[in-house]
Amino acid sequence: MTRIAVSRRNLLATGACALVGAVSVPGLASASASGGQNLTNEEVVRKWYAAWGQKDWGPLDSLLAEDFTFSSAAGDDHISKSTFKKQCWETQIDFIGHFDLERVVTGPDDAFVKYLCYTKNGKSLRNVEYLRIKNGKLQSIECYFGAQSSFPSAVSTGQK
Repeated sequence: MTRIAVSRRNLLATGACALVGAVSVPGLASASASGGQNLTNEEVVRKWYAAWGQKDWGPLDSLLAEDFTFSSAAGDDHISKSTFKKQCWETQIDFIGHFDLERVVTGPDDAFVKYLCYTKNGKSLRNVEYLRIKNGKLQSIECYFGAQSSFPSAVSTGQK
């Protein structure tokens, strides 16, 4: 048997390099979605906002946990997935054009997103949302926005 002598300094340097390499490789910090598909939290977030452009509830629904909740300053206090679909999706989908994600910051089980939303009537609004993510599914979204005039519903009803 051959022995190889390695100093503690070289061993630590090698381990540190391996650790940096492991956390730097895209996709290693992934969440498991249903169907065996692995998505990073950033991929889940990007799929969520892109799915609004498809104007189809199915892709959005597939990203939401069964116990999903939504909260906002507009009086939405941990509303359920079915209430979110009725109050937020069905009332706004005809007014939302698309989202430009300006900033996406993810953690192991959450994300902050700052976006610019363009409406179909030529207006835009900016929001920040905090999303909790588990196993590739959105557990909750908390939406933070500015003045009431910037709500998508306010834009869609012509308020200034």
